Amino acid sequence: MIFSLGSMFRLTRAGFVLARAGVFSDIDPMMMPPAARAPLALAKLIARRGERRGLANLPAAISALGPSYVKLGQFLATRPDVVGPDVVEHLELLQDRMAPFPREVAVATIEAAFGRPIDRIFVSLGESVAAASIAQVHKGRVKDERGEREVAVKVLRPGVERLFRRDLGDMYFAAKLAERWIADVRRLKPVEVIDTLARTVKMEMDFRLEAAAASEFAENCAEDTDFRVPEIDWDRTAKEVLTLEWVDGVALSDIQALAAKGYDLQDLGRIVIQSFLRHAVRDGFFHADMHQGNLFVDQDGRLTAVDFGIMGRLGLNERRFLAEILYGFIRRDYRRIAEVHFEAGYVPRIHKVEDFAQAIRAIGEPIHSRTADQISMAKLLTLLFEITGLFDMKTRTELVLLQKTMVVVEGVARTLDPKLNMWATAEPVVRAWIEQNLGPIGKLQDAGRAAQTLGRFAAGLPAALLRAEGVLTQLEGIAEEGVELSDRAIESMGEASARGARLGHIALWIIAAVGLLLLLRR
Repeated sequence: MIFSLGSMFRLTRAGFVLARAGVFSDIDPMMMPPAARAPLALAKLIARRGERRGLANLPAAISALGPSYVKLGQFLATRPDVVGPDVVEHLELLQDRMAPFPREVAVATIEAAFGRPIDRIFVSLGESVAAASIAQVHKGRVKDERGEREVAVKVLRPGVERLFRRDLGDMYFAAKLAERWIADVRRLKPVEVIDTLARTVKMEMDFRLEAAAASEFAENCAEDTDFRVPEIDWDRTAKEVLTLEWVDGVALSDIQALAAKGYDLQDLGRIVIQSFLRHAVRDGFFHADMHQGNLFVDQDGRLTAVDFGIMGRLGLNERRFLAEILYGFIRRDYRRIAEVHFEAGYVPRIHKVEDFAQAIRAIGEPIHSRTADQISMAKLLTLLFEITGLFDMKTRTELVLLQKTMVVVEGVARTLDPKLNMWATAEPVVRAWIEQNLGPIGKLQDAGRAAQTLGRFAAGLPAALLRAEGVLTQLEGIAEEGVELSDRAIESMGEASARGARLGHIALWIIAAVGLLLLLRR
């Protein structure tokens, strides 16, 4: 009960901050569920006067609420199905930047993680060079059998796990309350949204998992001549500390420095696009935070990525789906694009392939009439997802993350080469993968995978039959004797239901009272 009251007060404060910033001012009450109209009216009364209002204030308001809400905002920027495209457009402006914590605190964290003094781990450790909500990065030096070299040391922000645990608890409380009391919200499954966020944050705060992701990514890119991943220093990596090779290069955000070094900016734009597509289509494992600050050109002229906390995965079916869609648009084969959606099971069979192909043609034809520098592959996928929504295609989270990453990657490439021809750049990568995986060689590989699957199924069949027999026996017993509930179980169920009802009413009254109090104090 105390925990619930604490959650309600913190959520009320969060709502007040958003309302005060005028975030809700442009929302039409008639577009909201009846239960949300009274709180919306109160939020509009609280909004500051004489300033810009509306969603333009959303990034600043969320940043004021702290790192947990910044992470929530960045996560929701990948879920237009939940918050809508207009909100997503503003959430994408969120910057995960925070003031650094003292070097002494970082040293204490490192010493606690390894159980040794700092001078037995690093030759030197400098001040912070970058700080975000979960961690900050220091430049250090190490010495081992390979000699002395510079490293980047990522250190977990102290107290961040407790803070996120508390704030995620508040978000769970709000999501459960919304699902219970607002029928229109249930279809958005807010509890599942917070579940996904919680898993993502948990993985981001264990740097051993980030190191493993970087290691896997490096293995995938080992044969790539124009892209590389910094080497992980596993001896100096723990849950709270990640150590990897220092990248001595020029960030892609510094266009003037790249030009001064004599790098071919057009070629760099091509490398950015083709590298991303290779990782997504060829490997099914891609860097999902490829903004300019995470990409460098090293001294050998190779594109180098850093920060592997957010990675995306695509299964073989999703990779086929993506490759065939892109190749279908390149060849203007709209029927094949439609067929791919049906074959993947993304569009229900109640719709006709011909109708879906016609809708896709409405996207593709205008694109082919434009010049190369006006074609956006990311915009194409955005429009495609909008069309598929009309044909009852459910949102695929992994594809939305891919599309959002493609928006960022394309923006980076266009900064380097404003006239970049997206189709000509993408075509060699997509065509090579299709020839390898959907041609004769691919069909043989499919047959081999099918044989392996059948072999595993046959091996597990006897055990499955025994389990099925046990389940049938239990069902027969239930059918004959019925299911009995003890008096204590029935009593407990009644008490739980009553507690839930009381808690819901208390929550609504407290939120209303605090909101009124804040309004009177204005």
